[in-house]
Amino acid sequence: MTPDEFRANGYALIDWIADYLGRVGTLPVTSEAHPGSIRAQLPAHPPETTEPFERVLHDLDRIVVPNITHWQHPNFFAYFPANISFPSILGELASAGLGVQGMSWVTSPACTEIESVMLDWMAELLGLPERFRFSSAHGGGVIQGTASEATLCAILAARWLATDGAVNHVGAASMTGLVAYMTSQAHASVEKGLRIAGIGTEQIRIVPHDHFFAMDTDALDRMMTDDRSNGLIPFFVNLTNGTTSSMAFDPVERAAEIAHLHGAWVHVDAAMSGIAALVPEYRWVNNGLEHVDSYATNPHKWMGINFDCDLFWTAHRSALLGALSILPEYLRSRALEEHDAIDYRDWQIPLGRRFRSLKLWFTLRTEGVRPAQHMIREHVALTQELSQWVIADGRFEIAAPHPLNLLCIAHRGGNASTDALIERVNATRQTLFTRTVLDHTSVLRWSIGARQTHREHVAETWKLVQSLAEPHPVGIQ
Repeated sequence: MTPDEFRANGYALIDWIADYLGRVGTLPVTSEAHPGSIRAQLPAHPPETTEPFERVLHDLDRIVVPNITHWQHPNFFAYFPANISFPSILGELASAGLGVQGMSWVTSPACTEIESVMLDWMAELLGLPERFRFSSAHGGGVIQGTASEATLCAILAARWLATDGAVNHVGAASMTGLVAYMTSQAHASVEKGLRIAGIGTEQIRIVPHDHFFAMDTDALDRMMTDDRSNGLIPFFVNLTNGTTSSMAFDPVERAAEIAHLHGAWVHVDAAMSGIAALVPEYRWVNNGLEHVDSYATNPHKWMGINFDCDLFWTAHRSALLGALSILPEYLRSRALEEHDAIDYRDWQIPLGRRFRSLKLWFTLRTEGVRPAQHMIREHVALTQELSQWVIADGRFEIAAPHPLNLLCIAHRGGNASTDALIERVNATRQTLFTRTVLDHTSVLRWSIGARQTHREHVAETWKLVQSLAEPHPVGIQ
Protein backbone atom coordinates (compact mmCIF):
# COMPACT_ATOMS: atom_id res chain seq x y z
CA MET A 1 0.00 0.00 0.00
CA THR A 2 1.50 3.30 -1.08
CA PRO A 3 1.19 6.53 0.92
CA ASP A 4 -1.42 7.81 -1.54
CA GLU A 5 -3.39 4.58 -1.30
CA PHE A 6 -3.12 4.76 2.49
CA ARG A 7 -4.61 8.28 2.43
CA ALA A 8 -7.49 7.27 0.20
CA ASN A 9 -8.23 4.07 2.14
CA GLY A 10 -7.90 5.89 5.45
CA TYR A 11 -10.47 8.48 4.39
CA ALA A 12 -12.77 5.66 3.30
CA LEU A 13 -12.40 3.87 6.63
CA ILE A 14 -13.07 7.04 8.64
CA ASP A 15 -16.22 7.59 6.57
CA TRP A 16 -17.22 3.97 7.18
CA ILE A 17 -16.79 4.34 10.98
CA ALA A 18 -18.76 7.59 11.05
CA ASP A 19 -21.55 5.98 8.99
CA TYR A 20 -21.59 2.88 11.21
CA LEU A 21 -21.92 4.90 14.40
CA GLY A 22 -24.66 6.94 12.77
CA ARG A 23 -26.71 3.86 11.87
CA VAL A 24 -25.89 1.48 14.70
CA GLY A 25 -29.23 2.21 16.38
CA THR A 26 -31.07 0.77 13.38
CA LEU A 27 -29.33 -2.61 13.61
CA PRO A 28 -30.28 -5.61 15.75
CA VAL A 29 -28.32 -5.39 19.00
CA THR A 30 -27.09 -8.99 18.77
CA SER A 31 -26.35 -11.43 15.98
CA GLU A 32 -27.90 -14.72 14.94
CA ALA A 33 -24.47 -16.32 14.64
CA HIS A 34 -23.75 -19.75 16.03
CA PRO A 35 -20.30 -21.23 16.72
CA GLY A 36 -18.50 -21.76 13.43
CA SER A 37 -20.90 -19.74 11.27
CA ILE A 38 -18.51 -16.83 10.76
CA ARG A 39 -15.57 -19.11 10.10
CA ALA A 40 -17.63 -20.80 7.38
CA GLN A 41 -17.86 -17.47 5.55
CA LEU A 42 -14.08 -17.06 5.43
CA PRO A 43 -11.69 -18.75 3.01
CA ALA A 44 -9.93 -21.77 4.44
CA HIS A 45 -6.58 -20.52 3.11
CA PRO A 46 -4.92 -17.10 2.90
CA PRO A 47 -5.36 -15.15 -0.36
CA GLU A 48 -2.87 -15.84 -3.14
CA THR A 49 -3.37 -12.39 -4.67
CA THR A 50 -4.05 -9.01 -3.14
CA GLU A 51 -7.51 -7.49 -3.08
CA PRO A 52 -8.66 -3.88 -3.31
CA PHE A 53 -9.47 -2.20 0.00
CA GLU A 54 -13.04 -1.67 -1.16
CA ARG A 55 -13.58 -5.42 -0.91
CA VAL A 56 -12.28 -5.41 2.65
CA LEU A 57 -14.77 -2.68 3.58
CA HIS A 58 -17.50 -4.65 1.80
CA ASP A 59 -16.73 -7.67 3.99
CA LEU A 60 -16.86 -5.50 7.10
CA ASP A 61 -20.49 -4.92 6.19
CA ARG A 62 -21.14 -8.45 4.95
CA ILE A 63 -19.36 -10.58 7.57
CA VAL A 64 -18.45 -8.46 10.60
CA VAL A 65 -21.36 -6.09 11.24
CA PRO A 66 -24.11 -8.76 11.13
CA ASN A 67 -22.09 -11.01 13.44
CA ILE A 68 -21.09 -8.81 16.37
CA THR A 69 -22.82 -7.51 19.45
CA HIS A 70 -23.22 -3.77 18.94
CA TRP A 71 -21.88 -2.30 22.16
CA GLN A 72 -22.50 1.23 20.88
CA HIS A 73 -26.20 0.51 20.28
CA PRO A 74 -28.59 2.73 22.28
CA ASN A 75 -30.50 -0.41 23.37
CA PHE A 76 -27.41 -2.12 24.75
CA PHE A 77 -28.20 -2.58 28.45
CA ALA A 78 -25.99 -5.59 29.25
CA TYR A 79 -22.78 -5.97 31.26
CA PHE A 80 -21.34 -2.47 31.71
CA PRO A 81 -20.80 -0.14 28.73
CA ALA A 82 -17.72 0.13 26.52
CA ASN A 83 -18.17 3.64 25.18
CA ILE A 84 -16.12 5.31 22.50
CA SER A 85 -15.89 8.84 21.11
CA PHE A 86 -14.57 10.42 17.95
CA PRO A 87 -11.54 12.10 19.62
CA SER A 88 -10.62 8.83 21.30
CA ILE A 89 -10.82 6.97 17.99
CA LEU A 90 -8.45 9.54 16.50
CA GLY A 91 -6.12 9.09 19.48
CA GLU A 92 -6.05 5.35 18.76
CA LEU A 93 -5.27 6.10 15.12
CA ALA A 94 -2.39 8.41 16.09
CA SER A 95 -1.03 5.75 18.45
CA ALA A 96 -1.16 3.17 15.67
CA GLY A 97 0.49 5.55 13.24
CA LEU A 98 3.33 6.43 15.59
CA GLY A 99 3.99 2.76 16.33
CA VAL A 100 5.58 3.53 19.70
CA GLN A 101 6.72 0.80 22.09
CA GLY A 102 6.65 2.77 25.33
CA MET A 103 8.11 0.24 27.74
CA SER A 104 10.51 2.76 29.27
CA TRP A 105 11.23 6.48 29.30
CA VAL A 106 14.17 6.16 26.98
CA THR A 107 12.21 4.22 24.33
CA SER A 108 9.83 7.20 23.90
CA PRO A 109 9.99 10.00 26.47
CA ALA A 110 6.73 11.63 25.33
CA CYS A 111 4.83 8.35 25.72
CA THR A 112 5.86 8.16 29.37
CA GLU A 113 5.50 11.79 30.37
CA ILE A 114 2.18 12.45 28.63
CA GLU A 115 0.80 9.37 30.38
CA SER A 116 1.98 10.52 33.80
CA VAL A 117 0.40 13.94 33.19
CA MET A 118 -2.87 12.31 32.07
CA LEU A 119 -2.99 10.33 35.32
CA ASP A 120 -2.54 13.55 37.28
CA TRP A 121 -5.14 15.35 35.15
CA MET A 122 -7.64 12.57 35.72
CA ALA A 123 -6.91 12.47 39.45
CA GLU A 124 -7.73 16.17 39.56
CA LEU A 125 -10.88 15.85 37.44
CA LEU A 126 -12.12 12.95 39.58
CA GLY A 127 -11.23 14.69 42.85
CA LEU A 128 -8.97 11.88 44.05
CA PRO A 129 -6.75 12.27 47.12
CA GLU A 130 -3.42 14.03 46.66
CA ARG A 131 -1.59 10.90 47.79
CA PHE A 132 -2.26 9.28 44.38
CA ARG A 133 -0.55 12.02 42.37
CA PHE A 134 3.05 12.18 41.25
CA SER A 135 3.44 15.43 43.21
CA SER A 136 3.17 13.40 46.41
CA ALA A 137 6.20 11.69 47.83
CA HIS A 138 5.15 8.12 47.11
CA GLY A 139 2.13 8.12 44.76
CA GLY A 140 1.51 7.96 41.06
CA GLY A 141 -0.55 6.35 38.37
CA VAL A 142 -0.37 4.27 35.21
CA ILE A 143 -2.71 3.19 32.42
CA GLN A 144 -3.38 -0.54 32.60
CA GLY A 145 -5.32 -2.48 29.99
CA THR A 146 -8.16 -3.50 32.30
CA ALA A 147 -9.21 -3.43 35.95
CA SER A 148 -8.24 -7.11 36.09
CA GLU A 149 -4.62 -6.17 35.39
CA ALA A 150 -4.79 -3.35 37.92
CA THR A 151 -6.07 -5.71 40.61
CA LEU A 152 -3.30 -8.21 39.89
CA CYS A 153 -0.69 -5.44 40.16
CA ALA A 154 -2.17 -4.39 43.50
CA ILE A 155 -2.07 -7.99 44.73
CA LEU A 156 1.58 -8.34 43.72
CA ALA A 157 2.53 -5.07 45.43
CA ALA A 158 0.71 -6.17 48.58
CA ARG A 159 2.39 -9.58 48.47
CA TRP A 160 5.83 -7.98 48.05
CA LEU A 161 5.20 -5.66 51.00
CA ALA A 162 3.90 -8.44 53.24
CA THR A 163 6.95 -10.62 52.60
CA ASP A 164 9.54 -7.80 52.62
CA GLY A 165 10.26 -8.76 49.04
CA ALA A 166 11.27 -12.28 50.02
CA VAL A 167 8.76 -13.81 47.61
CA ASN A 168 10.85 -12.48 44.73
CA HIS A 169 13.73 -14.64 45.88
CA VAL A 170 12.46 -17.73 47.69
CA GLY A 171 9.16 -18.30 45.87
CA ALA A 172 5.99 -19.91 47.15
CA ALA A 173 7.35 -20.92 50.55
CA SER A 174 7.03 -17.34 51.75
CA MET A 175 3.35 -17.13 50.72
CA THR A 176 1.74 -20.03 52.52
CA GLY A 177 0.61 -17.86 55.43
CA LEU A 178 -0.80 -14.97 53.38
CA VAL A 179 -4.57 -14.42 53.47
CA ALA A 180 -6.75 -12.21 51.25
CA TYR A 181 -10.28 -10.91 51.84
CA MET A 182 -13.20 -9.95 49.60
CA THR A 183 -16.96 -10.44 49.42
CA SER A 184 -18.81 -12.80 47.10
CA GLN A 185 -19.82 -9.68 45.16
CA ALA A 186 -16.25 -8.84 44.14
CA HIS A 187 -15.38 -9.25 40.48
CA ALA A 188 -14.17 -12.70 39.44
CA SER A 189 -10.87 -11.14 38.35
CA VAL A 190 -9.92 -10.69 42.02
CA GLU A 191 -9.86 -14.41 42.68
CA LYS A 192 -8.17 -14.97 39.33
CA GLY A 193 -5.48 -12.43 40.22
CA LEU A 194 -4.92 -14.07 43.58
CA ARG A 195 -4.53 -17.46 41.90
CA ILE A 196 -2.02 -16.04 39.43
CA ALA A 197 -0.13 -14.54 42.36
CA GLY A 198 0.09 -17.97 44.01
CA ILE A 199 -2.61 -17.40 46.63
CA GLY A 200 -4.66 -20.58 46.79
CA THR A 201 -8.38 -20.86 47.39
CA GLU A 202 -7.80 -21.90 51.00
CA GLN A 203 -6.05 -18.55 51.55
CA ILE A 204 -9.03 -16.51 50.31
CA ARG A 205 -11.68 -15.39 52.80
CA ILE A 206 -15.16 -14.52 51.53
CA VAL A 207 -16.42 -11.85 53.89
CA PRO A 208 -20.20 -11.78 54.43
CA HIS A 209 -22.18 -8.90 52.96
CA ASP A 210 -25.13 -6.97 54.31
CA HIS A 211 -28.61 -6.72 52.78
CA PHE A 212 -27.31 -3.99 50.46
CA PHE A 213 -24.63 -6.44 49.18
CA ALA A 214 -21.83 -4.40 50.75
CA MET A 215 -19.06 -5.82 52.93
CA ASP A 216 -19.87 -6.49 56.59
CA THR A 217 -16.92 -4.78 58.28
CA ASP A 218 -17.58 -6.39 61.67
CA ALA A 219 -17.23 -9.76 59.98
CA LEU A 220 -14.04 -8.58 58.27
CA ASP A 221 -12.56 -7.60 61.63
CA ARG A 222 -13.45 -10.96 63.20
CA MET A 223 -12.02 -12.94 60.30
CA MET A 224 -8.76 -10.99 60.23
CA THR A 225 -8.41 -11.27 64.01
CA ASP A 226 -8.97 -15.02 63.87
CA ASP A 227 -6.44 -15.45 61.09
CA ARG A 228 -3.78 -13.48 62.94
CA SER A 229 -4.39 -15.47 66.10
CA ASN A 230 -3.78 -18.62 64.04
CA GLY A 231 -0.42 -17.34 62.85
CA LEU A 232 -1.58 -16.26 59.41
CA ILE A 233 -0.81 -12.94 57.69
CA PRO A 234 -3.70 -10.82 56.39
CA PHE A 235 -2.11 -9.10 53.42
CA PHE A 236 -4.78 -7.93 50.95
CA VAL A 237 -8.35 -6.63 51.14
CA ASN A 238 -10.31 -5.98 47.97
CA LEU A 239 -13.12 -3.46 48.22
CA THR A 240 -15.51 -2.61 45.41
CA ASN A 241 -17.06 0.75 44.62
CA GLY A 242 -19.89 -0.41 42.37
CA THR A 243 -19.99 -4.20 42.14
CA THR A 244 -20.71 -5.86 38.81
CA SER A 245 -23.85 -7.67 39.95
CA SER A 246 -25.63 -4.88 41.80
CA MET A 247 -23.39 -1.76 41.92
CA ALA A 248 -23.00 -2.14 45.68
CA PHE A 249 -20.46 0.07 47.45
CA ASP A 250 -18.33 -1.42 50.19
CA PRO A 251 -17.79 0.80 53.28
CA VAL A 252 -14.30 1.90 52.28
CA GLU A 253 -13.29 4.06 55.22
CA ARG A 254 -14.23 1.57 57.94
CA ALA A 255 -12.92 -1.45 56.03
CA ALA A 256 -9.62 0.29 55.34
CA GLU A 257 -9.24 1.22 59.00
CA ILE A 258 -9.70 -2.42 60.02
CA ALA A 259 -7.44 -3.74 57.28
CA HIS A 260 -4.59 -1.42 58.17
CA LEU A 261 -4.83 -2.35 61.84
CA HIS A 262 -4.12 -5.89 60.68
CA GLY A 263 -1.35 -4.83 58.31
CA ALA A 264 -3.16 -5.50 55.01
CA TRP A 265 -3.05 -3.59 51.74
CA VAL A 266 -6.41 -2.14 50.62
CA HIS A 267 -7.32 -1.98 46.94
CA VAL A 268 -10.53 -0.40 45.66
CA ASP A 269 -11.97 -1.60 42.36
CA ALA A 270 -14.18 1.15 40.94
CA ALA A 271 -13.97 -0.02 37.34
CA MET A 272 -17.44 1.20 36.36
CA SER A 273 -18.62 3.63 38.99
CA GLY A 274 -15.46 5.61 39.71
CA ILE A 275 -15.93 7.70 36.58
CA ALA A 276 -19.14 9.09 38.13
CA ALA A 277 -16.83 11.34 40.17
CA LEU A 278 -16.41 13.51 37.07
CA VAL A 279 -19.77 14.91 38.18
CA PRO A 280 -19.40 16.92 41.41
CA GLU A 281 -22.69 15.75 42.92
CA TYR A 282 -21.65 12.11 42.55
CA ARG A 283 -18.23 12.56 44.07
CA TRP A 284 -19.46 10.64 47.10
CA VAL A 285 -18.20 7.59 45.19
CA ASN A 286 -14.73 8.65 46.41
CA ASN A 287 -15.63 8.43 50.10
CA GLY A 288 -12.79 6.84 52.05
CA LEU A 289 -10.22 6.77 49.24
CA GLU A 290 -7.79 8.84 51.29
CA HIS A 291 -7.29 5.69 53.39
CA VAL A 292 -6.59 3.11 50.66
CA ASP A 293 -3.36 1.91 49.07
CA SER A 294 -4.45 1.54 45.45
CA TYR A 295 -7.42 2.43 43.27
CA ALA A 296 -8.61 1.74 39.73
CA THR A 297 -11.36 3.01 37.44
CA ASN A 298 -12.08 2.64 33.72
CA PRO A 299 -12.58 5.58 31.33
CA HIS A 300 -13.30 2.92 28.71
CA LYS A 301 -16.64 2.22 30.37
CA TRP A 302 -18.56 5.40 31.18
CA MET A 303 -16.38 8.20 29.79
CA GLY A 304 -16.06 7.47 26.09
CA ILE A 305 -12.38 6.54 25.96
CA ASN A 306 -11.89 3.55 23.67
CA PHE A 307 -11.05 0.22 25.24
CA ASP A 308 -8.54 -0.50 26.66
CA CYS A 309 -7.88 2.18 29.24
CA ASP A 310 -7.86 1.47 32.98
CA LEU A 311 -6.47 4.11 35.33
CA PHE A 312 -4.56 2.64 38.25
CA TRP A 313 -3.15 4.70 41.09
CA THR A 314 -1.14 3.71 44.13
CA ALA A 315 0.00 5.61 47.19
CA HIS A 316 3.00 3.27 47.50
CA ARG A 317 4.77 3.07 44.17
CA SER A 318 7.88 1.63 45.81
CA ALA A 319 5.95 -1.56 46.62
CA LEU A 320 4.70 -1.79 43.04
CA LEU A 321 8.22 -1.35 41.70
CA GLY A 322 9.58 -3.78 44.25
CA ALA A 323 7.16 -6.43 43.04
CA LEU A 324 7.53 -5.88 39.31
CA SER A 325 10.97 -4.40 38.55
CA ILE A 326 13.55 -6.57 36.84
CA LEU A 327 16.50 -4.78 35.22
CA PRO A 328 18.53 -6.74 32.69
CA GLU A 329 21.51 -4.98 31.13
CA TYR A 330 19.71 -4.34 27.85
CA LEU A 331 17.05 -2.24 29.64
CA ARG A 332 19.37 -0.08 31.73
CA SER A 333 19.44 3.64 30.93
CA ARG A 334 21.12 6.76 32.23
CA ALA A 335 17.72 8.45 32.50
CA LEU A 336 16.56 5.82 34.98
CA GLU A 337 19.78 5.66 36.99
CA GLU A 338 20.62 9.38 37.14
CA HIS A 339 17.25 11.13 36.89
CA ASP A 340 14.80 8.65 38.42
CA ALA A 341 12.79 8.55 35.19
CA ILE A 342 9.61 6.50 35.06
CA ASP A 343 9.89 3.16 33.29
CA TYR A 344 6.26 2.10 33.04
CA ARG A 345 7.24 -1.47 32.20
CA ASP A 346 7.85 -1.79 35.95
CA TRP A 347 4.29 -0.69 36.75
CA GLN A 348 2.54 -3.48 34.83
CA ILE A 349 2.65 -7.19 33.99
CA PRO A 350 3.89 -7.16 30.36
CA LEU A 351 7.07 -5.48 29.15
CA GLY A 352 5.65 -3.77 26.09
CA ARG A 353 3.02 -1.05 26.11
CA ARG A 354 1.13 1.12 23.63
CA PHE A 355 0.76 4.91 23.60
CA ARG A 356 -2.67 4.65 25.29
CA SER A 357 -2.56 8.12 26.82
CA LEU A 358 -3.16 9.76 23.43
CA LYS A 359 -6.81 8.69 23.69
CA LEU A 360 -7.21 10.66 26.90
CA TRP A 361 -5.10 13.59 25.69
CA PHE A 362 -7.05 14.02 22.45
CA THR A 363 -10.41 13.71 24.23
CA LEU A 364 -9.70 16.04 27.14
CA ARG A 365 -8.27 18.68 24.81
CA THR A 366 -10.99 18.61 22.15
CA GLU A 367 -14.12 17.70 24.17
CA GLY A 368 -13.22 18.16 27.83
CA VAL A 369 -15.41 16.38 30.36
CA ARG A 370 -18.72 18.14 29.75
CA PRO A 371 -20.08 15.54 27.28
CA ALA A 372 -19.25 12.76 29.77
CA GLN A 373 -20.78 14.73 32.64
CA HIS A 374 -23.98 15.28 30.66
CA MET A 375 -24.16 11.60 29.74
CA ILE A 376 -23.60 10.45 33.33
CA ARG A 377 -26.29 12.78 34.67
CA GLU A 378 -28.75 11.67 31.99
CA HIS A 379 -28.11 7.98 32.63
CA VAL A 380 -28.54 8.32 36.39
CA ALA A 381 -31.78 10.25 35.92
CA LEU A 382 -33.08 7.64 33.48
CA THR A 383 -32.29 4.86 35.95
CA GLN A 384 -34.25 6.60 38.69
CA GLU A 385 -37.19 7.18 36.34
CA LEU A 386 -37.09 3.57 35.22
CA SER A 387 -37.22 2.45 38.85
CA GLN A 388 -40.53 4.26 39.24
CA TRP A 389 -41.96 2.52 36.18
CA VAL A 390 -40.88 -0.84 37.61
CA ILE A 391 -42.44 -0.11 41.00
CA ALA A 392 -45.70 0.85 39.29
CA ASP A 393 -45.91 -2.58 37.62
CA GLY A 394 -46.75 -5.00 40.42
CA ARG A 395 -45.21 -7.97 38.59
CA PHE A 396 -41.68 -6.80 39.43
CA GLU A 397 -39.55 -5.90 42.40
CA ILE A 398 -36.26 -4.04 42.60
CA ALA A 399 -33.64 -6.34 44.06
CA ALA A 400 -30.88 -3.90 45.10
CA PRO A 401 -30.23 -0.20 45.74
CA HIS A 402 -29.69 1.81 42.55
CA PRO A 403 -27.73 4.97 43.36
CA LEU A 404 -26.30 5.39 39.86
CA ASN A 405 -27.08 3.69 36.53
CA LEU A 406 -27.76 0.01 37.24
CA LEU A 407 -31.20 -1.36 38.12
CA CYS A 408 -31.65 -4.99 39.20
CA ILE A 409 -35.16 -6.30 38.53
CA ALA A 410 -36.77 -9.59 39.56
CA HIS A 411 -40.14 -11.01 38.51
CA ARG A 412 -42.35 -11.78 41.47
CA GLY A 413 -43.14 -15.13 39.91
CA GLY A 414 -39.70 -16.34 41.00
CA ASN A 415 -36.38 -17.20 39.43
CA ALA A 416 -37.85 -19.22 36.59
CA SER A 417 -40.06 -16.30 35.57
CA THR A 418 -37.15 -13.86 35.65
CA ASP A 419 -34.86 -16.18 33.70
CA ALA A 420 -37.53 -16.84 31.09
CA LEU A 421 -38.16 -13.13 30.68
CA ILE A 422 -34.48 -12.41 30.06
CA GLU A 423 -34.36 -15.17 27.45
CA ARG A 424 -37.49 -13.92 25.68
CA VAL A 425 -36.37 -10.29 25.60
CA ASN A 426 -32.86 -11.07 24.40
CA ALA A 427 -34.24 -13.40 21.71
CA THR A 428 -35.90 -10.41 20.03
CA ARG A 429 -32.42 -8.97 19.31
CA GLN A 430 -33.94 -5.54 19.91
CA THR A 431 -32.01 -5.16 23.14
CA LEU A 432 -29.61 -7.06 25.39
CA PHE A 433 -29.65 -7.70 29.13
CA THR A 434 -27.44 -9.82 31.35
CA ARG A 435 -28.54 -11.98 34.24
CA THR A 436 -27.02 -12.30 37.67
CA VAL A 437 -27.94 -13.86 41.01
CA LEU A 438 -28.22 -11.88 44.25
CA ASP A 439 -28.52 -14.08 47.34
CA HIS A 440 -30.18 -16.90 45.37
CA THR A 441 -32.51 -14.52 43.48
CA SER A 442 -32.21 -14.30 39.70
CA VAL A 443 -32.29 -10.72 38.48
CA LEU A 444 -32.28 -8.85 35.21
CA ARG A 445 -29.47 -6.30 35.23
CA TRP A 446 -30.51 -3.11 33.40
CA SER A 447 -27.31 -1.14 32.87
CA ILE A 448 -27.93 2.27 31.32
CA GLY A 449 -24.56 3.41 30.06
CA ALA A 450 -24.27 3.51 26.26
CA ARG A 451 -23.31 6.91 24.91
CA GLN A 452 -26.26 7.03 22.48
CA THR A 453 -28.90 5.87 25.00
CA HIS A 454 -31.65 8.41 25.71
CA ARG A 455 -35.07 8.37 27.32
CA GLU A 456 -36.90 7.05 24.25
CA HIS A 457 -34.67 3.97 24.15
CA VAL A 458 -35.28 3.15 27.81
CA ALA A 459 -39.02 3.73 27.46
CA GLU A 460 -39.34 1.57 24.34
CA THR A 461 -37.35 -1.23 25.93
CA TRP A 462 -39.45 -1.08 29.09
CA LYS A 463 -42.58 -1.55 26.96
CA LEU A 464 -40.92 -4.57 25.36
CA VAL A 465 -40.08 -6.04 28.78
CA GLN A 466 -43.64 -5.49 29.97
CA SER A 467 -45.11 -7.11 26.87
CA LEU A 468 -42.99 -10.25 27.28
CA ALA A 469 -43.28 -10.66 31.06
CA GLU A 470 -45.56 -13.26 32.55
CA PRO A 471 -48.87 -12.08 34.05
CA HIS A 472 -49.21 -11.46 37.75
CA PRO A 473 -48.49 -14.60 39.76
CA VAL A 474 -51.43 -15.98 41.69
CA GLY A 475 -52.05 -13.87 44.78
CA ILE A 476 -50.11 -10.85 43.49
CA GLN A 477 -52.17 -7.76 42.59
